[in-house]
Amino acid sequence: MKRLLLLVLISICWADHHSDNYTLDHDRVIHIQAENGPHLLVEAEQARVFSHRGGNVTLPCKFYRDPTAFGSGTHKIRIKWTKLTSDYLKEVDVFVSMGYHKKAYGGYQGRVFLKGGSDNDASLVIADLTLEDYGKYKCEVIEGLEDDTAVVALDLQGVVFPYFPRLGRYNLNFHEAQQACLDQDAVIASFDQLYDAWRGGLDWCNAGWLSDGSVQYPITKPREPCGGQNTVPGVRNYGFWDKDKSRYDVFCFTSNFNGRFYYLIHPTKLTYDEAVQACLNDGAQIAKVGQIFAAWKLLGYDRCDAGWLADGSVRYPISRPRRRCSPTEAAVRFVGFPDKKHKLYGVYCFRPYN
Repeated sequence: MKRLLLLVLISICWADHHSDNYTLDHDRVIHIQAENGPHLLVEAEQARVFSHRGGNVTLPCKFYRDPTAFGSGTHKIRIKWTKLTSDYLKEVDVFVSMGYHKKAYGGYQGRVFLKGGSDNDASLVIADLTLEDYGKYKCEVIEGLEDDTAVVALDLQGVVFPYFPRLGRYNLNFHEAQQACLDQDAVIASFDQLYDAWRGGLDWCNAGWLSDGSVQYPITKPREPCGGQNTVPGVRNYGFWDKDKSRYDVFCFTSNFNGRFYYLIHPTKLTYDEAVQACLNDGAQIAKVGQIFAAWKLLGYDRCDAGWLADGSVRYPISRPRRRCSPTEAAVRFVGFPDKKHKLYGVYCFRPYN
């Protein structure tokens, strides 16, 4: 009985002792947070901004500081902009500013600067936008031991298109897919770009690489050869595959161009080599696949004449469906990859503006 009573008394004392400690510790944590909370806040007025290739854009970012915490400015403010990648452990340096010292990196050199609209403005201006500029950017402001960040997404007006080379479907590894898009005045599309295109009606039953290394395809009209007739519409995901050995098509993205896209009026139909030369004789170059898609989607270009393009394919853009010219849908119609030496067609040219 005495042992039991002793154990009860010890338990009560231990519980009271630790209960008091818990209360003291908890009160102290709150007290520290109140005394030493964040004294620097970074915010983006817009989470997403829109522009197009060749345009200028401002990525908004402002910081707010507690002057009582930093005194009369003994610490220099450091502003750093980076671009996030599909690998969230890696970031690409874009621009750094600290006092009079400013530095731009890589392809951003000569194209980026701080807006500087006010003392607390860390907004970044990017001029002459490229297709590669699309993505998410992080604004980081550092003063002394304090720092905070905000993220802004840069979206580009443009068009996503599926692509495969003359070799046929499912012939590109990831690296070849990247190059194939670049060769056609485009870049490999992101998942977000493909998803937006799917929401806009893109339906394509062949899987293609995306910029994050995944393989996917968009279906708006479910059917048996494309995942099954009883499945729901959506972007089908094959997952991630070996970038060197696995082979698929690719989804490319392009935007506005700085030039003139046109069908060359010529007295005769042409072989591929004759088509290339005809554009050169007209002060232009044979157009690329990305350019015909951009002209069709962004400019409403419409022409019911099949013509050669730089990759050796023959296509024609229809923005106003009609009999004998894509009667059921607006689209860039694909004729194929005809024999370059013997088949005769018109040609689409592109003349860059100076």
